[in-house]
Amino acid sequence: MSLSTLTRSAAPSIEELITRRQLSAVFQPIVDFDGGAILGYEGLIRGPAGSPLESPFALFAQANAEGRVIDLERAAALTCIQAFAKSACDGKLFLNFSAGALRHLATARDDALALLRQAGVEPERIVIELTEQSAVLDINNFLPVLAALRTAGAQFALDDYGTANASMNLWVRLQPDVVKIDRFFIHDIASDPLKFEAVRAMQHFANASGARLVAEGIENEADLIVVRDMGIGCGQGYFFGRPNAQPARAVADDARQAIRAGHIAVFPEATRTVSASPSGGMASAKMLVRAPSLPRRATNNDVLDLFNRLPDLHAVAVVENDEPVALINRRAFMDRYALPYHRELFGKRPCLLFANASPVVIEKSMTVEQMAKLLASDDQRYLADGFVITDNGKYAGLGTGENLVRAVTEVRIEAARYANPLTFLPGNIPISSHISRLVDNDAGFYACYVDLNHFKPFNDQYGYWQGDEVLKFAAAVLADVCEPTRDFLGHVGGDDFLILYQSEDWQERVLRAIHVFNEGAQRYYAPEDRLAGGIHGEDRRGNSTFFSFVTMAIGCVRVEPGDGSVMYSSEEIASVAAVAKRRAKQDPTGFVLIDADESAALLRGQLEVNHDTRN
Repeated sequence: MSLSTLTRSAAPSIEELITRRQLSAVFQPIVDFDGGAILGYEGLIRGPAGSPLESPFALFAQANAEGRVIDLERAAALTCIQAFAKSACDGKLFLNFSAGALRHLATARDDALALLRQAGVEPERIVIELTEQSAVLDINNFLPVLAALRTAGAQFALDDYGTANASMNLWVRLQPDVVKIDRFFIHDIASDPLKFEAVRAMQHFANASGARLVAEGIENEADLIVVRDMGIGCGQGYFFGRPNAQPARAVADDARQAIRAGHIAVFPEATRTVSASPSGGMASAKMLVRAPSLPRRATNNDVLDLFNRLPDLHAVAVVENDEPVALINRRAFMDRYALPYHRELFGKRPCLLFANASPVVIEKSMTVEQMAKLLASDDQRYLADGFVITDNGKYAGLGTGENLVRAVTEVRIEAARYANPLTFLPGNIPISSHISRLVDNDAGFYACYVDLNHFKPFNDQYGYWQGDEVLKFAAAVLADVCEPTRDFLGHVGGDDFLILYQSEDWQERVLRAIHVFNEGAQRYYAPEDRLAGGIHGEDRRGNSTFFSFVTMAIGCVRVEPGDGSVMYSSEEIASVAAVAKRRAKQDPTGFVLIDADESAALLRGQLEVNHDTRN
């Protein structure tokens, strides 16, 4: 007999564990972010300490093998209720039940309520968590037992929401009081824009349905503050405490301080770049011309008749089985037909005779960057002929070269408002949004406007490509002196950047950025210019001037936390920061801080100017 067989045979059965009362309960706190109090505890079951069945995974695997899952769940709930009652803890007790266990409760409602009342824990303090949602085959079977539990005072929660088995269908049908967001979506949410967007969608639906959200799996301060600032009210995870047989009565000091942290989270949506290949759906919609097509069997006379009936049609596509096979340009076709005897000679001939059999084809889903490559390619036929637009390979319509240029340009300009296409840093809209969040929450911060001295002469001398490399270097230096969960870095445009600092050592960071950039920028000059200390060029008036190396200037203003009575706009704050930047460009150190009193005066002045302008 093998050792593994002996181990299995020596292990007690689930029935023996229940009979001998060898199950124990541990509790993990669920924290209310409003004040940092413990809202309640999730009760979790453990097997005999040090045994192969100590973990809940091993326990339920054994129960499943023995066909005793429902019995184990019932015993686990009773164990948690009794231990919770003995602990004399305040708050609610969250109990896990699978769909199978709830179906069993549905057949014995009085017994279920008696279970909840045992050991002196009132049903009003119980929250039933549905864990095994994949087994919910007939929701109608659950509605009566849920109604009975709610009538008795208990609440109902969906657990692990966002996993494959937790669907919005269940949320709508069961109308839970609480929805616990699966830890997958919370872990690293501070740096993952897709998780952030997924949770924000859950939050919107929770607001509409009236459900309370609990973020599971919070393990660090950064994730906590993002979740807190999103407006999610409760959290659970190792950051607040691990499961323990002796429940914590209060949140630990470090966790409480994190909940009450004065700085505002930098949402990952703000640092998210617009994809280097954004969807071309919007661009294709802008340039799509709905136009009739002709079949392969059509004659040149058919083409002539179509162009005569539709004088604004620049081309016509030849289509077979809904797929484009050729393109006939109006101007080229009509020029040929204007020649003597061409209509008589070629009018009844197939239209493919004068067609372009390899037209430029743009799929409707093509990315904007793929479209942009056409603009830079050697194949410029689309400028004269136009091109065909397809939807999943099927003919959808036509486009012109002019419309392609306009569509790509408009999409890129719109994208640049959200993220700069060179540095991929947040653009003006995310900058304004983050300033508004800081002001709305009365958070004190430093607005630091960054500019590069002598950048234009460098750009003129070395060209845009090398100028772009300097801008990307500046962006990398600035990003390196920002704490991404506290400090927001945006690219206003050109060589202008804006940092919204909440880090306490912000000034040290600013001075380090100036030093690192000023030294590193010199490597972008030719050796002879480095020896000369700069370059010769023309100033804005056309006068020959010597320009020293490109350097960084940063002007900063302090925006004090307020009482909410004065609300400055992002434009007003950026305007005053620009004043500081202009002073910094004249300062030999490249750094100027406008003190709090002058900052407040300048902000009030800008507020009055904007008020007078609007009126």
